Amino acid sequence: MAPATPGKVTFVGAGPGAADLLTFRAARAIADADVVIWAASLVQAEVLEHARAGAEILDSATMSLEDVVAVYERAVRDGLKVARIHSGDPALWGGTQEQLDRCTALGLDVEIVPGVSAFSAVAALVQRELTIPEVAQSVILTRLGGGKTPMPAGEEVREFARHGTTMAVFLSAARSGQLTAELLEGGYPTSTPVVIAYQATWPEELVLRCSIETLEATVKEHKLWKHTLFLVGPALSASGTRSHLYHPGHFHGFRKADPAARRSLRAQGATP
Repeated sequence: MAPATPGKVTFVGAGPGAADLLTFRAARAIADADVVIWAASLVQAEVLEHARAGAEILDSATMSLEDVVAVYERAVRDGLKVARIHSGDPALWGGTQEQLDRCTALGLDVEIVPGVSAFSAVAALVQRELTIPEVAQSVILTRLGGGKTPMPAGEEVREFARHGTTMAVFLSAARSGQLTAELLEGGYPTSTPVVIAYQATWPEELVLRCSIETLEATVKEHKLWKHTLFLVGPALSASGTRSHLYHPGHFHGFRKADPAARRSLRAQGATP
């Protein structure tokens, strides 16, 4: 006999750790769930305060993909709502796609709730914008090769470093020497600023500033090898540039441009 309600799996982005970085939608998904699967080593336990009394709580650290899929199969059979809590944002390094494919094959209803990624949380902690006019207008999110998951051809850190823009490097603290070498091979100057963040937004959070030249020594001094993110690039120390967005010579659908300021921008070669 078919269940009264269809099963559903909601992939919840929990953010970098702090429970108060959950979105309202994420909290509702957890509260509605019959089963909550969460990563205890990557998400603070306070997120479970949103779970209803009687909900089944499972720690994904003890589960294989097959174990998780078995829960999804129960969701189909019994019409259960499952909240699968991932750290950060489910779109990045979460092993989400393989689960989504299996949910689709099972005919489950699926929803994804985005979360705050660690790179944006760290930028907030150090109070820096990562895209500074005339300095860096792109952010590259990547990880170092040589880990458990091979990097596709052409996606080496040294190749991305050739752009000279802002980079957020995940999952790479255990190979800080290799990271330093590839950043320099790609063309960053040794003086390029770096932010190293361990356990960002957790009580044991550690945020360090250094340069590429001192990156490896800083990592080893503090014995960092996991739960660490690197921000790299000139935008981390740049100042004195101005965006055209709020320039009086710039116009848009809600504001007219000041004629004299607009002529000044045109004279500078800008096209607001």
